[in-house]
Amino acid sequence: MENKILGLHHITAIAGDAKRNFEFYSKVLGLRFIKKTVNFDDPGTYHFYFGNEAGSAGTILTFFPWGAGIPQGRRGAGMATEIGYSVPVGSLEFWMERFDRYNVIYNKPAEKFGERYLTLLDPDGLKLELTEVAADDRKPWTTDEVGEVAALRGFHHITLTLNSLEGTARILTDVFGYKLQAVETNRHRFVTDAVATANVVDIVVLKEEKRGHLANGSVHHVAFSVPNDEVLMHFREKVSAAGLSITPQIDRNYFHSLYFREPGGVLFEIATDNPGFTVDESLEDLGKNLKLPAQYESRREDIEAHLVPIN
Repeated sequence: MENKILGLHHITAIAGDAKRNFEFYSKVLGLRFIKKTVNFDDPGTYHFYFGNEAGSAGTILTFFPWGAGIPQGRRGAGMATEIGYSVPVGSLEFWMERFDRYNVIYNKPAEKFGERYLTLLDPDGLKLELTEVAADDRKPWTTDEVGEVAALRGFHHITLTLNSLEGTARILTDVFGYKLQAVETNRHRFVTDAVATANVVDIVVLKEEKRGHLANGSVHHVAFSVPNDEVLMHFREKVSAAGLSITPQIDRNYFHSLYFREPGGVLFEIATDNPGFTVDESLEDLGKNLKLPAQYESRREDIEAHLVPIN
């Protein structure tokens, strides 16, 4: 099998209040809550995962909810600044009515690259986009309030805001196999043909933009998908050969990962599809129980006492 990056795997962001984050993404947006665990480096903090039924690559949005007292982040250069989801054509009216009902801040629909979209902010100020896509056959998770005719299919794109294009574009094209598809003003759209969905990276070039501040409402890192460990390590060699420092392989329980900072400053991850989210819970029970990394299991009672109940 040819070694390819298979689009986006997951995107991880920072939130404040854990219960508010859970309710917005699982209830207002109607995503499935697929895993309740803790931060590997800070077991006193939740790590939430939202996605489709099984948590397929290209649908997984994760959060570190650090608590209500953390400072507000600021979007700027060197950051991923908006997360784009794919929704069915004609569904934006449903979403505007829903956002009005739940007091969600959003803009009226606009168009870019020939696609209709709207922008919204989550309760922590994280910028999201819903883009109408005619050809997206991914089966969505649905709820009593968000049916199949409107439900989020998974990622459409991620937007990076950078002071310059060249270094990051070179990683996307020469290392990851993306191609520049189109340019609108200062927005450059890169696409991989290795997969049909979750395959778009937009780079917005703002030469004078100040560096962003990573905190509440910010994207922490962007993860790209590979099928297995063999392909993962192939890309470790490619990133290293491009002159960038990259971590050893790290076991994240549900996938295996490498991390590096691309030339524009955004933290990139490459993550495997294996072993998946059913490694410690059945498909039916995903998200129902607090799952701890093995090294923290002996501290379960103390950790559970510290974490805020959310469901």
